[in-house]
Amino acid sequence: MKRSTDRILVTHVGSLPRPRAVLDMMKAKLAGQAYDAKGYEREIRNAVAATVKRQVDIGIDVVADGEMSKAGFFVYVRSRLNGFEQRPGEKFAMFADEVSHFPEYYKEYFERAMFGATVAPAAPLYCVGPVTYTGQAEVKRDIDNLKTAAEATKPVEAFIPSTAPSGVGNNEYYKSEEEYFHAVGEAMRNEYLAIVEAGFLLQVDDPFLSDIFGDSRFDNAARRKRADMYVESINHSLRGIPEDRVRFHTCYGINEGPRIYEAALKDVVGHMLKVKAQAYSFEGANARHEHEYHVFENVKVPDGKILIPGVVTHASNIVEHPELIAERLTRYAKLVGRENVIAGADCGFSSQACYHTEVHPTVIWEKFRAMAEGARIASKRLWM
Repeated sequence: MKRSTDRILVTHVGSLPRPRAVLDMMKAKLAGQAYDAKGYEREIRNAVAATVKRQVDIGIDVVADGEMSKAGFFVYVRSRLNGFEQRPGEKFAMFADEVSHFPEYYKEYFERAMFGATVAPAAPLYCVGPVTYTGQAEVKRDIDNLKTAAEATKPVEAFIPSTAPSGVGNNEYYKSEEEYFHAVGEAMRNEYLAIVEAGFLLQVDDPFLSDIFGDSRFDNAARRKRADMYVESINHSLRGIPEDRVRFHTCYGINEGPRIYEAALKDVVGHMLKVKAQAYSFEGANARHEHEYHVFENVKVPDGKILIPGVVTHASNIVEHPELIAERLTRYAKLVGRENVIAGADCGFSSQACYHTEVHPTVIWEKFRAMAEGARIASKRLWM
């Protein structure tokens, strides 16, 4: 994994808005309607090429495919894992404490955003049989598309996101949660290995690690126990994969909202740093979490590790000023070392494939432009 050896490198979390042509065909496919299969693959391939080129042109060093082929964080594994079923009419019960405190806001929010704007209904998955991986052809497609795009644009590096075991579904088959998460991790390991063996960085996405510490259903002991279980299942699935090929991302699984019930980074960071990755991506730009850089005044980042703090947020259409981004980056650099910091975003900008993303696509690219400029300003200050 490249480090910020002579300047602050720039990356993001992964998901970006899909073009309408991709969304239309994806919607038809998921609804079981007739669609042009070859045309669909071509549109995805073209979308990956276009988004990678735009990332490189705008100043993103470590790029991704934008998750163009995926219908969303919650549903893409449905087509890549066996052993699960969806139940018609069921919906995700998310952010329970937030929803309880702000019911009017979230009623409107879920209707116009998140699941209300997706190309296909998102419903919880239930494990009802042995979990096996069946997504070999799909991950190969993702790898081939990104490889072609990267060869044409020559980014510093490229990564592919993949879901952590905790993000897959609910257990109704295995005897224990530990057994279940290990089984899911073993299945997802097929995807992890394919990404790394293809020469790309693997990003393991696990917002649920942070969610635990903001969930009032658990006391502190239960939170720590469950977090340990999540980390153990990830590390088991990563065994033998060099840490310097792995990024880990955690966030709070929510876009625009009050966010007053989210976890504090000080509660999450110890578990996050136990994941066998070299780099750690987390929220640091939104107004509920920007102050948390102070955590690293007391938490020592292990030698060789890299922080990817969010310096632009996915929860607002305000474009952060490059000077503010530079200030955020220099804070972290002074605490953990400039070579141990890469500029990133709080979360993906289109975790679900939507016709209407919360941050407008034109604004997303301006945020990226500002992030690249902010990194240049910070680099001048840090390498004077």
